[in-house]
Amino acid sequence: MVGSTSLHQYEALVALLGADKVLLPGSTGYNASLSSYFSPQAAAVHPACFVTPRTVTDVSTVIKSLTSPDNNGPGDIAVRAGGHTWFADANSAPGGITIDLRGLNAIELSSDRSSVSVGTGATWDAVYSKLEPLGLSVAGGRVAGVGVGGLTLGGGISYFGPREGWTCNQVTAFEVVLADGSVVEANEKENTDLWWGLRGGSNNFGIVTRVDLNTFEQGLLWSTLTLNPLTEVDKQAKIYAELMATENYDVNASFLTGWAYASQQGLSVILNQLIYTRPSENDDPAFYKPILDLPSVSNASAKTTVANMSTIAQNSVALQRPQAARYMTATTTFAPTEAMIRATYDAFTTSLSHLQNVTGLMWALNLEPLPPQLYKNRGGSDANALGLDRKHTGSLVVCLVSPSWSDAAHDEQVYGAARELMADIESKAKGLGVYDPFVYLDYAAPWQEVVKGYGEESVGRLRELRKRVDPGEVFTRRVKGGFKIPEES
Repeated sequence: MVGSTSLHQYEALVALLGADKVLLPGSTGYNASLSSYFSPQAAAVHPACFVTPRTVTDVSTVIKSLTSPDNNGPGDIAVRAGGHTWFADANSAPGGITIDLRGLNAIELSSDRSSVSVGTGATWDAVYSKLEPLGLSVAGGRVAGVGVGGLTLGGGISYFGPREGWTCNQVTAFEVVLADGSVVEANEKENTDLWWGLRGGSNNFGIVTRVDLNTFEQGLLWSTLTLNPLTEVDKQAKIYAELMATENYDVNASFLTGWAYASQQGLSVILNQLIYTRPSENDDPAFYKPILDLPSVSNASAKTTVANMSTIAQNSVALQRPQAARYMTATTTFAPTEAMIRATYDAFTTSLSHLQNVTGLMWALNLEPLPPQLYKNRGGSDANALGLDRKHTGSLVVCLVSPSWSDAAHDEQVYGAARELMADIESKAKGLGVYDPFVYLDYAAPWQEVVKGYGEESVGRLRELRKRVDPGEVFTRRVKGGFKIPEES
């Protein structure tokens, strides 16, 4: 049922855009939008309507209408691109207006092939498929179906990140619809403060409708997934501490390691996902030899492939299929010393005691390296709001808990266990002197203080930027989702 305020907004939007771009509950298009979200938690949020713009002019028209004093009430607004963020209200407005950007999915390569312009409603696998026949790629998402917009505005970890940098740092220009409906470009010469702020600044400043990304030459990638018995955890900690050390890191390597528990099998294992972006034919990369030499656990999905990025992204979907289970993520950051990796494993094993009755549980805790080659500023064009380049010179890891489970009745139990696990890991990291307050936005849970973790300097600059481009704080007060800039105390 649409309330009177939402009905007025709906009628205004239909008059401006046409009925085919405004989807009401019960319609085929509305139901299709719900079913396209990654998690059941997000799909359970029902807005009064979905608005489906197909051009930047449409987006501008929507924002002008929704922020007009004549629209009969404030109403919540949400913006979605790929719809991959897991938690309720992250990318949909209950009872409000959800702007679905998936119609803005154009992918256009520049004449000199040095950059590609991508609508933020496109998915990364579509971008790769467009570029691969030309021997090109971009530093984007790792799983098919992930949207270009959300990943980019959160920083963006890519298999190419150690070599190329954050995804957000690949953006040479943003096209943005501001709170007053105006359309602006943000790049190195125009609106440079906005260009900087959108690199990690989430949805605090406007709706990004297009990004221009640097391209690079790229062939096939080598990848494998291996499992080891828990008896190898001490060797695991030693090997990965050495591999992730700044002086040892190979920028063509992108990997994660961690631990997984499957309730149906009653089994815990060490998990390694290994990618190499410049393989020598089909040979196993020498960099990974210490890991590949560990005793392994047989697994049908643990096979080596040499394939293009779009194929690897499609294969990754099988690990967590959209709406096949309930999902969540939470994260923290620390320096990957041998002692801290071992302490993280101890926290993982302790956390299992809180989850014994959760049905269909896959409880996974992973470590993903952030070498300085990824996060350090290589010049003015690499500046961003994330703040890491001002604080560090050595490697860090993003620690990610990413469970799946089958029954909504266990949601709060799983959320609570994840929160306790993150707190335990952070306590251990502080005790070992390796904790970092950075919280990677694209993995963060709704209770985490993401922007605060960027540091006081970044937060101050983001506040000033908001005053300039959104003085009425439309994207802070009315737009759901994202992670907001902390208020001044």
